[in-house]
Amino acid sequence: MKKQILITVKAYPNPSKKYSETVCCAGVDLSNNNLVRLYPIPYRDLDNEKKFKKYSIIEVDCWKAKDDARSESLKVYPDSIKIIDRLNTKHNWQKRKEIVLRSQIKSMCEIYKDAKEHDLSLGVIKPAKISFDWKKQSPSNAQARNACYAQLSFFNKYKDAIEEIPYNFYYTFYCAEDDNCPGHKLSIIDWEIGQAYRSWRAQYKDEKVCLNKIKQKWEEITDDKKRDVYFFVGNMQRFRDIFMVLGVFYPPR
Repeated sequence: MKKQILITVKAYPNPSKKYSETVCCAGVDLSNNNLVRLYPIPYRDLDNEKKFKKYSIIEVDCWKAKDDARSESLKVYPDSIKIIDRLNTKHNWQKRKEIVLRSQIKSMCEIYKDAKEHDLSLGVIKPAKISFDWKKQSPSNAQARNACYAQLSFFNKYKDAIEEIPYNFYYTFYCAEDDNCPGHKLSIIDWEIGQAYRSWRAQYKDEKVCLNKIKQKWEEITDDKKRDVYFFVGNMQRFRDIFMVLGVFYPPR
């Protein structure tokens, strides 16, 4: 089936034994305004004219994933990707808001309940009292990571192994307008935060300065006095009760 999808999420690339490297993307299906997950996307292997940015509308041939029971998950033919448009931020993100905010906005508490009762795996939520933090993570098996890139198929383009980010970044928040919310802490897996770490570490030559710049930036985009903040959240295929912040939607107030 052919679909047009507004891309709202691009996660940081991950090495894969099966696909060499993949990027999990998600967005809004323009035919019904439902959230969908597109996986795997071999983003760095795509031809340049197919390398879409966030808030691009793409047309793609896709089908329901048979190896992923989550109802929102679609497999795609990467060669069929066609970029139709990219929505700008004019008039306080009006074009983007007309699509994103038509999706059902829930609380994180509701997302957890629906995940348990209805196997929901993607959502748009309204957070409040947001804070940002990071934690050093243990490196994964470097040999296993490099092996994913060594076993490239004939059709894959050669690429250097993507750098593993040595930190996990988190948002801690409460559900807006819910006095009974116990609070939530979710890791952030947006490609932008990983790329910010790599770029700013090279620019500032100091780990602490780099991390403080990231904290400043990701707190700025979630300043709810200046912005109308929403999180795109999604869970893991193997661990359905673990949700992550896939991206932030933050039009100006």
